[in-house]
Amino acid sequence: MKPYRSLLTLALLAALAAPAAHAEVALDVIGGSEISFEGLVQADFYNFDTDGIDYGADVSTDLDGKDYLQELRRAELVLKGKGPGNIEWVLGYDAKDDKWLDANVKYKFGNNANHFIQVGQFKQPGATMEELSSTKNNDFISKSSITNSLGTPRRVGVQYNYGDNNWALTASYFGRELTRNREHGSGYAVRGYWAPINEAGNILHFGASYIDKDTDSDGIRLRARPMADMVPTRFVDTGSSLTSAASLNNHTDRVSVIGAEALWVTGPFKLQGEYMTIDAQRYGGPADFTGSGYYVSGLWNLTGETWGYKAGVPTTPLPSEPTKGLWQLGLRYDAIDLTDGAVVGGEMDSITAGVNWYWRSNFKFMLNYAMVNQEKGVLEDNPNMLEARVQFYW
Repeated sequence: MKPYRSLLTLALLAALAAPAAHAEVALDVIGGSEISFEGLVQADFYNFDTDGIDYGADVSTDLDGKDYLQELRRAELVLKGKGPGNIEWVLGYDAKDDKWLDANVKYKFGNNANHFIQVGQFKQPGATMEELSSTKNNDFISKSSITNSLGTPRRVGVQYNYGDNNWALTASYFGRELTRNREHGSGYAVRGYWAPINEAGNILHFGASYIDKDTDSDGIRLRARPMADMVPTRFVDTGSSLTSAASLNNHTDRVSVIGAEALWVTGPFKLQGEYMTIDAQRYGGPADFTGSGYYVSGLWNLTGETWGYKAGVPTTPLPSEPTKGLWQLGLRYDAIDLTDGAVVGGEMDSITAGVNWYWRSNFKFMLNYAMVNQEKGVLEDNPNMLEARVQFYW
């Protein structure tokens, strides 16, 4: 049995042994810290109507001719602590991907949850609003192409946040990712947001972010999966064009990303969109590279629930009637362009339709259909796919 399966089995038994279903399992109070245990398990299934690429292969070098792919997507185990005083801490690990998640300590000034300093590994303010939202409440099975390709998620660093329920400014300085042989390169990020309307069932939000980071002389490789997170093959890919493998004299030195975001909630409807543009600054003669992407999505809670709002991101409510569950319909348009001048990374746009069912407090079922169009120079590849996810969380 693989190590992550053994660890996951023990975690599931602990969660199921709890007296009742909860969003978290309270463990103990140690040293004035109230410790709780959370977990998230996701299993995905993809069925491809492929064009020219074997997306059902387990790895890009093992083309098996299958038109489907199924795998455990996440197995996240998280310990959280509140106290003593205004201190909060979290230690998370993904047993499936063998990597550390949030692992940090936060100090809140006064009783203001939006005024704090944080040290450790955390999601950077230069990530998308979608990335900053809770993974268990993803609107679609695959996150947007800009979230997966252009944003900078978790890194080790220090962050200062100042604001209130309706606005905030965040600044961070970061280094490498905590897990070895993952993302690295130091940099800084800032994000600001403002919700001129913020009341129950009626939210209007605007935000912007900026990130600047070093590539540690390795350059950067930008690529996008065809709206299926576990697919190993990427048609849209800059390859070695922006890395040190291209040339020691013209690889990418620094990268900067500008992001813009907007959110509108009215009753059971939610509309959100984000845009990002990335600039790769290169040594020597070649011109700098610029790529961009965006998405626009809409969600409708068929059972009438509305969204909440916390720390500049929307929050998904529990079902009003647990036995009936919370039903959602969603539609998203997504686009990314990684071609600029001599760098032909390709372009991709997609439409995804989905239905989500949150049942009781711990289960979620998702079904998506995605239509993807990809171009790279004179080449094209246009797969369609049916995706399903089963999720258990506590």
